[in-house]
Amino acid sequence: MKKAVSGTPRRRNDPLSEMIERQGRVILDGGLATALEERGHNLDDPLWSARLLIEEPGAITEVHLDSLQAGADCITTSSYQATLHGFSTRGLSKNEGHDLLRLSTDLALEARDSFWGHPANRSGRLHPLVAASIGPYGAFLADGSEYTGAYEINDAALYEFHQERWQVLAESPADLLACETLPSLREARVLLRLLKETPGRWAWLSFTCRDGFHLSDGSPFVDAVRACTSAPGVAGVGINCTAPRFVSSLIEQARDATDLPIIVYPNSGEVYDPTAKRWISEGPVGAWVDDAAQWSDLGATAIGGCCRIGPKTITELRLRLLPAT
Repeated sequence: MKKAVSGTPRRRNDPLSEMIERQGRVILDGGLATALEERGHNLDDPLWSARLLIEEPGAITEVHLDSLQAGADCITTSSYQATLHGFSTRGLSKNEGHDLLRLSTDLALEARDSFWGHPANRSGRLHPLVAASIGPYGAFLADGSEYTGAYEINDAALYEFHQERWQVLAESPADLLACETLPSLREARVLLRLLKETPGRWAWLSFTCRDGFHLSDGSPFVDAVRACTSAPGVAGVGINCTAPRFVSSLIEQARDATDLPIIVYPNSGEVYDPTAKRWISEGPVGAWVDDAAQWSDLGATAIGGCCRIGPKTITELRLRLLPAT
């Protein structure tokens, strides 16, 4: 297997860097909601894919299995929009909310164990990782503000919002945490504080960006990269749910500012209208896998997809980046 191009492990118990060192690249999964919708599930709900934790958890396990069979080395849990505040609006108690958060990791671990239990699936593969997803405050609001960072709460309230969910997922058997779709350095600093308060835990942080240089709220992307680089427990830093046309520029900036693994899992290039709740194409999506190969050449070491990227594309991605495995 290829050696890592960048982002070599700073500590041996960092699961993401260990996999990068052994394999050269890590293939992430695609959009969980995309895969669920492809299976016919209607996610038009404030809880989005987290609704199925309550109503149809077996469907989530099936999608995790689809991702692993497609070639993903790391699957993310269904907890992106699973928040205690969101569950409370459904009339669920705090304890019930905790149970659902734990269920999100249990389903992913169940899928991994089932996949790994078949000897044929171990050929040319490393033991897959499970990353517990932590979405931004804007995901709970379900108003598109995870793409703006325009929150009407202060840092103390933002910390309080994240703290209890963080604690539950940090205590789970997941291999690491995935802090995803962060629109601002402000929210990232809150999560970095929680990570510092959980010694021994590893997490990656990935941001949404408005262009090739700035986070969604307008902050310089490179400032976010530097903040992550100087913090303990950060397994990687990068970009997700961002238009593919911006990714190469963002990788180049990250590469010059950090020795952390660079993580990218952008969307398909379509634009989501949060009011109409539908995706709008700005033209041909293009050769997404060709773009991903370029991101790899530029230094990204963990690559996957977000919205509108399904298991078939992940299979093509693995064949392109890890053809010998």
